[in-house]
Amino acid sequence: MWETGDWSNMIVFFTDLDGTLLDHDTYDWRPARPTLELAKAGGHAVVLCTSKAKAEVEALRESMEIPDPIIVENGGAVYVPAGYFGTEAAFGVGPSTRREGWDVLELGTPYPALVEALRRASEASGVVVRGFASMTVEEVAERTGLPAATAQLAHAREYDEPFVVVRGDEGALCAAIEAMGFSWTRGGRFFHIVRGSDKSKAVAALTSLYRANRRDVRTVGLGDGLNDAGFLLEVDSAWLIPSKQTAELTKLVPRARVAPAAGPSGWAHAVGAELDAD
Repeated sequence: MWETGDWSNMIVFFTDLDGTLLDHDTYDWRPARPTLELAKAGGHAVVLCTSKAKAEVEALRESMEIPDPIIVENGGAVYVPAGYFGTEAAFGVGPSTRREGWDVLELGTPYPALVEALRRASEASGVVVRGFASMTVEEVAERTGLPAATAQLAHAREYDEPFVVVRGDEGALCAAIEAMGFSWTRGGRFFHIVRGSDKSKAVAALTSLYRANRRDVRTVGLGDGLNDAGFLLEVDSAWLIPSKQTAELTKLVPRARVAPAAGPSGWAHAVGAELDAD
């Protein structure tokens, strides 16, 4: 992707998907298309940074015709297109591996260990949960509102187990997860159990790669959920896309600006404002 030369004033947009670039209910991103095209035409990067699984993110990235890296499963892994930076991506926080046309930095714990940890935390706390590993593709589709084919992609987890609390004290369950050395976070629809996965660490690692290749790179973060707070603190400019969690998120990221609308319309406003200020 990178040409020889010295680009300045490049913006790297790190963006959440559900409830941010995608409408929370319909998953439509078309209201943001004109602004997305402006960002791409200006030579800026749009990095999808999400709790979604790689297969689902790849499909969205292709539909949006975005050539840039992706961060999946709440920072479980960073995928950089092979040759994107001219050579194999050299992450400062760990080695990358090349597979299926990507340079991959793995930060998260393998999925089977997460499924087992959630089972043990459920037993220890007496809280009944239901994770993706226990759900059929049809149930995932019903709970998310995704078409069956997309739900199949969403079901293919590697570093993050989404789950819902069916019955019991959420706080007791989260304490049990932490007592076992794992972490939890919460998105717009699901809790997530992880270990090692970290959106903020993934964003920092990728930002270092951009800045090693181009000067004057500025970073912008856009998110709507509590699981976005960490990476929104890592960027130069942060935007909150309105959601039910905005009040809590504002306390965690007090310097962030709040877009005037939810979903892709709010995303377009925020990205447009950053492009105008560039």
